[in-house]
Amino acid sequence: MTDHILIERPEAHPGVLVIRFNRPEKKNAITQAMYQKMTDGLLTAEDDPAIRCVAFLGTEGCFSAGNDMADFLAFAMAGAVGEPAAFGFLKALWSVSKPVVSGVDGLAIGIGTTIQMHCDMTIASDRSLFRTPFVDLALVPEAGSSLLAPRMMGHQRAFAMLAASEGFSAEEARAAGLIWKVVAPEAVEAETLKLAASIAAKPPEAMRIARDLIRGDRGELLVRMEEELAFFVERLKSAEARAAFEAFLKAR
Repeated sequence: MTDHILIERPEAHPGVLVIRFNRPEKKNAITQAMYQKMTDGLLTAEDDPAIRCVAFLGTEGCFSAGNDMADFLAFAMAGAVGEPAAFGFLKALWSVSKPVVSGVDGLAIGIGTTIQMHCDMTIASDRSLFRTPFVDLALVPEAGSSLLAPRMMGHQRAFAMLAASEGFSAEEARAAGLIWKVVAPEAVEAETLKLAASIAAKPPEAMRIARDLIRGDRGELLVRMEEELAFFVERLKSAEARAAFEAFLKAR
């Protein structure tokens, strides 16, 4: 349902668009419909000059548990073709010209972690956990993480996260360069919105140029994202992945 993603413009923080996960009963697991609504939110931000910063937020104790496994299993078993809504969201996230910040409290699993690699600044609570169990599910890294993570944190940390599926605490994630700041759980939302409003208040054209210079050429990233997608869809339809998904769902 579309209310599992809330798009908000907080009056107290002009210039900020909030994209909020709102499916706490499922640990904010992301469905295709949720991806589409997040994409719509990013496109709104891109087209509206009054919006100068985008902020991602979750619910108390959980940013996102990643993809909805039942949704993904249905996609795989249906033999769906074409571009998944997740990839459309990732392309929108990659291409948006406005700064993007994130506030994480608790679980940030799979794409809940790799989203942070596309954020300009992330604030996380000290009880947060970042983990990408792609290989455990017989899948491969996504969101350009196979390119971004080694550059961000070095080969061994990137391998630990993306291939060995090791979980990173908030402090480990900060040391790896994945997030910017660690705060108490009750401070995450306020600190994130304060940060977003501060960024939104800065001269927008100077901010855009500075961000583009810092990010560098993004063409290579899009090529890698498309390469990852091809492998991901192939793996998603594999017997190995279906067995892993079914075991995961049975365990749940």
